[in-house]
Amino acid sequence: MKLLRRLVEMSGVAGREERVRSFIIQELKPLVDEVRTDTLGNVIGLKKGRARPPKEGRKKIMLAAHMDEIGFVVSYIDDNGFLRFQPAGGFDPRTLISQRVTVLGSRDLSGVIGSKPIHILTEEEKKKPLQIKDYFIDLGMPKDKVTKLVKVGDPVSMYRKMEQIGDCLTCKTFDDRVGVYCMIEAVRKAEPSPADLYVVATTQEEVGLRGALASSSGIQPDIGIAIDVTLANDVPGADGQSEFSKLGEGTSLCIMNASAITNPRLLTRFEELANEKKIKYQKDILPRGGTDAGAMQRAPGGSAVITVSIPTRYVHSTVEMVHKGDVQATIDLLAAYISDPGDMDYIL
Repeated sequence: MKLLRRLVEMSGVAGREERVRSFIIQELKPLVDEVRTDTLGNVIGLKKGRARPPKEGRKKIMLAAHMDEIGFVVSYIDDNGFLRFQPAGGFDPRTLISQRVTVLGSRDLSGVIGSKPIHILTEEEKKKPLQIKDYFIDLGMPKDKVTKLVKVGDPVSMYRKMEQIGDCLTCKTFDDRVGVYCMIEAVRKAEPSPADLYVVATTQEEVGLRGALASSSGIQPDIGIAIDVTLANDVPGADGQSEFSKLGEGTSLCIMNASAITNPRLLTRFEELANEKKIKYQKDILPRGGTDAGAMQRAPGGSAVITVSIPTRYVHSTVEMVHKGDVQATIDLLAAYISDPGDMDYIL
């Protein structure tokens, strides 16, 4: 899984995905007929369908996995060289204590997130949960050195290396670089599709599905498949209905989330293929959170959409965890659909 390791360890905060974008372009070039980018920085690969186009043209399938990650933007440098920051994407402040970060200034700088030591907190302060404003980034340098290397607006990403734990992998940024990985590997594995296949690594998903909205408006796909993570809350203290998905039980087909309702005929086709190919799968419904499917569904003319997800524990933290078997199941099911999407008549 060298490709996955490269993807998840790379820095690419929402709106500043340039390093990831360049890497993905090189990975996609051998797999598709053409690759381009758009104004929002989406990477759009096109693999032309094998079917002779009828008068109305071939169907268009769009695969979308977002390449951006949650992170921060430097907002202030104080007199002692400490950095204050604003989030780019949704962070739980509880996960930030004593974390290591990379500040992408004029060169990459290692830093740590600090806060007021517990030894000097008042009793009242101890009762209050920490907020983003309570943290700062320490680069271990005085202000005169910091200001030569860092400016307001520079992106900050969490620092973590991918490691294997049992049958699982853990790192930052599985949301959603593991989706990008599955998309690339599925295209590599699949037989030529009868449809025109648009392979899109989207930007700025974590701040409002912006890249997918722009790219799908241009592509206007008939079928939109978002590849993302879903919550695996299969941990102590959770009951059955709040687990959503489980690690090791296969890829997950989303029925509904806060941004999109899956087309039932498309869902049925994915289930048929999973059963036929003996690919493990589960289904999830999320009361909150959305995926690029929500943007593709709203493309001009509308699209039949589904989200195919990799169950993930500890989402939006530096220790996100996925099961290797679920990752492979996601690749296998996506490849099966690309190769044989059926009649692609999903009009309700």
